[in-house]
Amino acid sequence: MTKKKHLNQRQHQRIADNEQRRLKRSSKASASDWDDALLHPPEPGLVLSRFGQHADVEDASGAVVRCNMRRTISSVVTGDAVSWRRSKQPTGSIDGVIEAVAERHSVLLRPDFYDGLKPVAANIDLMIIVSAILPALSLNIIDRYLVASEITGIKPLLAINKVDLLPETEQQALDQQLQLYRQMGYACLLVSAKTGQGMAELLQYLHSGTSIFVGQSGVGKSSLMNTLMPGLAAATQEVSEVSGLGQHTTTVSRLYHLPEGGKLIEAAVLYRNNAQSRVLEEALIQDGINYRIYGGLRFYERQEIKDALAYLRLINNRQDDAALERIINTPVRGIGDTTMDKVRENARSLQITLWQSLQQMLANKQLTGRAANAISTF
Repeated sequence: MTKKKHLNQRQHQRIADNEQRRLKRSSKASASDWDDALLHPPEPGLVLSRFGQHADVEDASGAVVRCNMRRTISSVVTGDAVSWRRSKQPTGSIDGVIEAVAERHSVLLRPDFYDGLKPVAANIDLMIIVSAILPALSLNIIDRYLVASEITGIKPLLAINKVDLLPETEQQALDQQLQLYRQMGYACLLVSAKTGQGMAELLQYLHSGTSIFVGQSGVGKSSLMNTLMPGLAAATQEVSEVSGLGQHTTTVSRLYHLPEGGKLIEAAVLYRNNAQSRVLEEALIQDGINYRIYGGLRFYERQEIKDALAYLRLINNRQDDAALERIINTPVRGIGDTTMDKVRENARSLQITLWQSLQQMLANKQLTGRAANAISTF
């Protein structure tokens, strides 16, 4: 009996990626399979939220219909004004199709490692940057959102939440920090979802147009929204229990109508780690603005970015010895210094590249054991 060959990690990942691409193609195809004879005439709508290949669209009466998207549409996000068609045979599931997206007057983007810049929400008039004094007020995160607001042309408003937890001895220090932003012309509010402090003033900013809450997880965006709209928690829980979709979570951006007027979007987290600062840095470079990184490294100086670039260089040119040296054991594969010393010595003696040396030594069985297995799947 032959021994069953086990798939390595890379092969498992390739299979998973292929399956995801197949499902994505299938999902896109289903969006274009609508028969025009089964659809009502086009009507205007507002996108409340986007879920994969589906979107919740609000019609003129305020009813919400979950829709597919035509394959010709490249992007649909929360806040988009769209033209859509309703199914003549509603099922209570997917009952319409989006056919066109109106021109946006603003769009908020987030950096994505795989796809570059991805839109999060559109047609925004006010960006409310929510931060909190606990565990610590992050001026770095605030600055990033302010740069994003300047780039997109969306008016910013700073809302510092959980001020009820601020000791009196630290109030002066907080005022001094915020004074820097006020001097630059940025409006700042001190609010508390728990005590209601500053909520009436915050509401005054939200009465017209479309506003968006942005900020890191844990700063209290959901608490602020529940204070502004007391029935929100119950309503979103009901949607979750009935359909399993549309849950109130910061992983999905969603638009809500405020009782006093105006629309409010809660955005998914835009900046999860320092890797996304690339877009901000490149925008500063493009505009010729001098800048300095505090508490970290420039994007292209970070180890994980250098490793990723080394992989790309080696894919493009297998003879790039410097790239191979950097990533041959990243992540750890069990290729030790002794093995690499042999590979280097062989390359020097034959005047060939490290990649050629690896292939030759494998073919001649000069590498054995764990190192040989690791290199053969590299």
